[in-house]
Order: sequence, then structure tokens, then C-alpha cells
Amino acid sequence: MTLALPKKFAFTCALLLSAGTAVAQTNSENANGATSGTATSTANTGTAASANAQAMTPEGFVDDATAKGIAEIETAKLALEKSQAQDIKKFAQMMIDDHTKMNDQLRQLAQQKKLEVADNAQLMDMAKKLILQVRDESFDPAYANNQVMAHEQTIEIYRNEANNGQDQELKALAKESLPKLEAHLQQAKALQSKYAEKQQ
Repeated sequence: MTLALPKKFAFTCALLLSAGTAVAQTNSENANGATSGTATSTANTGTAASANAQAMTPEGFVDDATAKGIAEIETAKLALEKSQAQDIKKFAQMMIDDHTKMNDQLRQLAQQKKLEVADNAQLMDMAKKLILQVRDESFDPAYANNQVMAHEQTIEIYRNEANNGQDQELKALAKESLPKLEAHLQQAKALQSKYAEKQQ
């Protein structure tokens, strides 16, 4: 079941991810160091997940993962509207397609298991804190930075579920989704590097 969101949601509820601007500045000033730091962060995602290694409830995982998926989809819709760059638009369309499919899989599995998960209004409230809002002229680098951070966070959630989840089917779904999410992260990093250089 695809989650339907109001058309104006991305514009009326969007909030800039905390530290998004700081990441953009860091990339401009210390491009090599920032790239290395991001790579190290990704490599250590398993360690970060272990530090938080308390398994989420099945309902908690579905809610958190779905909310992040909604944020990805809505931010990607903004990218299709605001960006003029074809590589940004192509990536954004992939985010819409892939995260819509992931959310559908999560919701279908939750329904099959009769899990009491958040309704659309609650999920929108969770997602609005993750959605990007920037001026048109700075959209591309901000979107790239947003996608690196968002996917690092999402990978941590999915990896923690794959390693520590309570439900075997949700664990399997999380494990199956990780390669795609990691591929998204690598593509987001490439965009981040490209558009950070253009800002210099």
C-alpha cells in the first residue's frame, strides 16, 4: 500500500536537517577530510549500531524506517521540482521509486503480521523533521549533503534490525534492503563531492 501525502506537505512542513549547512561548509573547506570522514563513518556503521545495539520492536523498526522512507520520497520530489541538474533529477527519481517500493514492502509485512504501526498522520509528523528545505540557488549541494546523512542514518537502522531484530521476516527484509541502501549512499557521496567542488 503506497502512502499518499498531501501535495503541499513537502513545502509547508519541511525542515532543514540539522547540520546540513555545516556539512556543506565542511565539504567546501575540507573536501578530502570530509570525504574520508564520511567514508569512515559508513565503514563504522556496524560499530555505531552495536553501540546502540538494543533491538527495536518490530513496530518501532517499521515506523522509523517508513518515516525515513517518506522523507526520502518527499525530498526527492523537491529535487525534481527545484533542480536543473540531470544527475540530481535521475538520482531523485530513483529515490522515489526505490523508497516507495521499500515502504510498500514494510507496510505489507506489517499488515500480514498485524503489527500496530503508526498511521499516516503520525508518520508525516516523524518525516517532516527529516525533509529538506533550501533556497533554489543552493539546492543541489544541500540535497546531496542531505542524502549522504539520510542514508547513513537509514543504513544504521536497517543494519541494526538485520543484526538484532526480534522478527525473522523483518530481519530478512532489512538484510535484503542493505545493498540497495549502500548503493544509494555511494551515489549520494559522488553527488556530494561533485557539487561541493562547484561551490568552491
